[in-house]
Amino acid sequence: MDRFTLQYFFDPLCGWCYASAPSLAGLAEAYPDKLELMPTGLFADEGACDLTPEWAEYAWRNDQRIEQMTGQRFTSAYREQVLLRGGVRFDSGPANRVLTAMHGIDARLERPLLEAAQRARYVDGFDTARADVLARLAAEVAARAGLTVDADALARRIDSDAALADATAARIERAQHAMRQLGVSGVPQLLLTTGERGYVLNSASLYAGPTAAVSAVERVLQGGV
Repeated sequence: MDRFTLQYFFDPLCGWCYASAPSLAGLAEAYPDKLELMPTGLFADEGACDLTPEWAEYAWRNDQRIEQMTGQRFTSAYREQVLLRGGVRFDSGPANRVLTAMHGIDARLERPLLEAAQRARYVDGFDTARADVLARLAAEVAARAGLTVDADALARRIDSDAALADATAARIERAQHAMRQLGVSGVPQLLLTTGERGYVLNSASLYAGPTAAVSAVERVLQGGV
């Protein structure tokens, strides 16, 4: 079945979305022209907050549970340099904007940039709410694809480009509208649409690795929902 799409609903600062990163990579490899990233803005705007000690402790407990269940790493560098550093914002707005900027450069690089940002945060301990961090990651991802991105100029766009902010807001509104239509909440979510029918796949398949995720998609495509 050739005529289908996969839409992945996520937030860049969602630990469970990071848990699904290996599956997302597998889906991108199996269906390179079918996968679309749908940023929901869960932790942006009204969903953003200061990283207080209480919130940091809550996040760390949740992250440890995710690691135990999925094997995705949350390191001491992340805990000490992001969660406990002080003066840090828990705000996915900048990450949503850099992903939108990358989508405009080459949509195929958006998922690798999301993965790079997740690893930079949860493994290497970088604050991925900072424009300079995100712009550097984007430049590195682009360079590996043979493209040149001016990290300083991109950082300025992330912080102050009204057109980029508007484009990001439009993507988020589209994702939120789709989730309301589907009657689902929370991320990550994977929607497979074929013809006029949409299927929200069980999130468990996103945490079980690439083979399980691709198998879940194939079952739907073969009519074995």
